[in-house]
Amino acid sequence: MTLIGWAQIALVLAAVVAAAIPLARYIAAVAAGRVTFLAPLERAIYAAGGVDPARGMGWQAYTLAMLAANAIGFLILYAQLRLQGLLPLNPQGFDGLSPWLAFNTAVSFTTNTNWQAYSGEAAMSYLSQMWGLAVHNFTSAATGIALALAVARAFAAGGLKDLGNFWADFVRMALYVLLPLAVLVGLVFVAMGMPQTLAPYAEATTLEGATQTIPLGPAAFQIAIKHLGTNGGGFFGVNSLHPFEGPSALATALQTWCQAVIPFALALAFGHIVRDPRQGRALVAVMLTYVVVATAIVYAAEAGGNPLHLALGVDPAMGNMEGKDLRFGQALVALFTATTTGASCGAVNAMFDSFTPLGGMIPLFLIQLGEVLPGGVGSGLYGMLVFALLAVFVAGLMVGRTPEYLGKKVQAREVKLAMLAVLVLPAAILGFTAVALVLPAAIASIQDQGPHGLTETLYAYTSAAGNNGSAFGGLTADTPWLNVTLGIAMLLGRFAYVVPVMALAGSLAAKPKLAASAGTFPTHGPLFIGLLIGVILILGGLQFMPALALGPVAEHFVLAAGKTF
Repeated sequence: MTLIGWAQIALVLAAVVAAAIPLARYIAAVAAGRVTFLAPLERAIYAAGGVDPARGMGWQAYTLAMLAANAIGFLILYAQLRLQGLLPLNPQGFDGLSPWLAFNTAVSFTTNTNWQAYSGEAAMSYLSQMWGLAVHNFTSAATGIALALAVARAFAAGGLKDLGNFWADFVRMALYVLLPLAVLVGLVFVAMGMPQTLAPYAEATTLEGATQTIPLGPAAFQIAIKHLGTNGGGFFGVNSLHPFEGPSALATALQTWCQAVIPFALALAFGHIVRDPRQGRALVAVMLTYVVVATAIVYAAEAGGNPLHLALGVDPAMGNMEGKDLRFGQALVALFTATTTGASCGAVNAMFDSFTPLGGMIPLFLIQLGEVLPGGVGSGLYGMLVFALLAVFVAGLMVGRTPEYLGKKVQAREVKLAMLAVLVLPAAILGFTAVALVLPAAIASIQDQGPHGLTETLYAYTSAAGNNGSAFGGLTADTPWLNVTLGIAMLLGRFAYVVPVMALAGSLAAKPKLAASAGTFPTHGPLFIGLLIGVILILGGLQFMPALALGPVAEHFVLAAGKTF
């Protein structure tokens, strides 16, 4: 680790926080309907869909509208991927995807997971990239933000009968937040050298006289929304490690900024929505603490190097550079890794399969903690609020009084719904992993033996259920078993989680908002921040530490003893 490396990390995080502050106010204004510079287009969309944006929805109607929108989006994308070979804008002549791969990919992009069991430049037409995958990058992100706004409104006042209008929230977030940012960042990426063209792949002659095909395409604008929407699906197979997706260290720093700025801004926007900015700042403090600590651990583990290489006389200053780009260095790789897995983005600028065991454990554990640090666009905020309710419940147990959060009493119904949501991830992750480790069809997909092979499988289901989409590597993912089971894990991680969260929001919205009293536990100070950090860590540790002990922790000790897998 170096001082320059830490300066890079500090500069990027400072830029994220500095931009998140005004963006939070803007998002709160958009959510309240006070931003109208695209009003004619907005009204046209409502008219085409027969939507009255002023009509409020209870939690059931809001949730059903969200599920209907996503079901329609899934069916359209599935059909497009299956029929890809018959559709235009396919200069390379790619065939349609298999039923299993089309199902997996359609579920993946609908749920904001963007897990990819294919290589984009070898399987996807320009039409599929632009009108299929890129469109879902917007719609899945807008869905997450809309759900977060609905949950935030539940704390804003008492006796609420509705949580807003899903269609209005969905359209406004796409039009006024995601689209302008994506256009701006996309233009910057084009200026940095990312391709944005409909021309066929280029043919080049190498110095040896061989012919090389150079993949191109309308990449820059899809890469912009892939990071801003915490989607993560790369235009090219190796994602941001590809020289066209990550053309420079500055582009990598900007991508890191993109995948963190909206999640942090939404936490601050929560404070504006509930009319107490201190609440948003407390959530940001928790998120930022985890990002910094995770970055430091990854940075230290990778900069420390592989003990087997050090024993052979490799320069310790090199660290572990396998699977990394020399242009980025350890610092930007560590920060990118912590934000992409903590933010439910799933983009990668290094291969986790080549990390040291402890360095590879951190991104895995960040996803297992619930994707709330800072979490996906929207999903991070409502996931964090679930943990906040559990934290005040624990505080209430310690002092023997009914817990409250922002004036809303947290009672048995709310705690049950919160725990139902929290248990979705371990059930999907550990359940599918356990089956995959004994089923011959699944074992055949694992590249490595021992604890490393266990980590490969555990990471795949963790990434799917956590709606992250990053891959540890070493797994042959394009098989019927993995395509279907990973797809089911994605659906559970997105929708089985959010339904109890919306029921929780509906229950809290209907309750009166109580004034703070002398006995009210403050939820904006250091004590609450520390408690929330502890609750998140303890829940993650209790649920996943045994599996981690058999995987990356065990590999760390056997690697030190000289054994590899």
